[in-house]
Amino acid sequence: MSGVPVVVVGAGPVGLTAALLLARRGVAVTVVERHREPYPLPRAVHLDDEVFRVLQAAGVADAVRARSRPMAGLRLLDRRHRVLAEFARHPDAGVHGWPQGSLVHQPDLEEVLAAAAAGAGITVVRGCEVTGLTQDGDGVTLAVRERDGGARRELRAAAALGCDGANSTVRQLVGAGMRDVGPADRWLVLDVRSPVELPVWPGAHQVCDSRHPATFMPVTGDRYRWECRLSPGETVGDATTPDRLAGLLAPVDPSAVEIVRAVEYTFRAQVADRWRSGRVLLAGDAAHLSPPFVGQGLGLGLRDVHQLAWKLAAVLAGEADDALLDSYQAEREPHARALIRMALLLGALMTGGGRAGDVVRHWSLAAVRRIPAVARLATDSRTPPLPRGPLVERRGRAGRRLAGSLVPQPEVLVDGRPCRLDDVLGDGWAELAPDLRVRREDGSEVRVVDPGRGLASWLRGATVRIRPDRIVAAARR
Repeated sequence: MSGVPVVVVGAGPVGLTAALLLARRGVAVTVVERHREPYPLPRAVHLDDEVFRVLQAAGVADAVRARSRPMAGLRLLDRRHRVLAEFARHPDAGVHGWPQGSLVHQPDLEEVLAAAAAGAGITVVRGCEVTGLTQDGDGVTLAVRERDGGARRELRAAAALGCDGANSTVRQLVGAGMRDVGPADRWLVLDVRSPVELPVWPGAHQVCDSRHPATFMPVTGDRYRWECRLSPGETVGDATTPDRLAGLLAPVDPSAVEIVRAVEYTFRAQVADRWRSGRVLLAGDAAHLSPPFVGQGLGLGLRDVHQLAWKLAAVLAGEADDALLDSYQAEREPHARALIRMALLLGALMTGGGRAGDVVRHWSLAAVRRIPAVARLATDSRTPPLPRGPLVERRGRAGRRLAGSLVPQPEVLVDGRPCRLDDVLGDGWAELAPDLRVRREDGSEVRVVDPGRGLASWLRGATVRIRPDRIVAAARR
């Protein structure tokens, strides 16, 4: 592995997770962040069970789990905050070994990631912004400048990852642009702290009101989040008058809580037209932006770097040609587009149609909430199976059923000791046989016991080859 580092631009959750995943594969990493201190207020608040597997691969899942809490599910409310439908999530570990949905205070998440990065020897340079980049056959040269008129210097990199958010400088420097998938949406974001625990259901609440749709969720500890769509021409001041706050926070008394932040945020539905330029690659909000209705903005970015890290590490180690990097956008963009479209669809179903839509929702949700497919649509964020391609072989019945999907992660036993399956599989490629024998990339083998029998039921006698990002590359009998 070259001693020239990969430079990750952006020290948010996506950038730090990318750095940790690369470091665990022996890649030297330098992270460059324009802000001198971590942002102290929350932005993203939701993590699903698939994303926790990414954090597990980065070595921080248990620490993050200790600072998060399971989300009870989703409640749909009418304009008077009466429950129209409830879609519950089980708080215990599910098919992927973690709670199906969890709520987290983003600064807590970033604190865990930053501590892990320091422990892994990752260099994090804060207060510097990237002002230019050039590429040659051997890598990337980034021009960086200390903020507030400080010194300029160059960083040489084997590759550069743009994890620098919605207004990505890296994206601009490589000439990539954002393409709209749906309309932009202006919302009020209200972060609140309460000295006493509020008497609220511990899940996400969606107010299905066409005039003033809103979202509410208790985050962690004493922190709570409200969001409300702003009408055309409406300002934050208009939306935070005492009367409006009383209606938005009901039944919570606004005078009894501390409003930490009240800001306008424009949610966009966009995907970058190009995620790769040579050895420069985009991930997270630099590559795609999603509306909030399925809570997958951060999750999409963490899934990006889970896949990108092993591919880039293989290229840098000389184990694969640079063409492997072309498969990154080819595999990740369809999933990003699918979840963005799902968010747009759910947003329209829950808030669109004017007053007539409100009436229809009131009468129809009582019936459709009992339909399993509707419950999955409301609470699921599963990665759809990848189509057939250079890294997915969908031959035969087993291949068509399993290839391209994410392998489940039950708790298994190894020599009588409970383990998570991903920890048994290791960081590289692996093979799982019907007798639950795992053969790792280094040639070692281990036999696991699955007390719940869920893994054997999923395999149905097939042998599967599993990629480092836990996606089944091939299945055969």
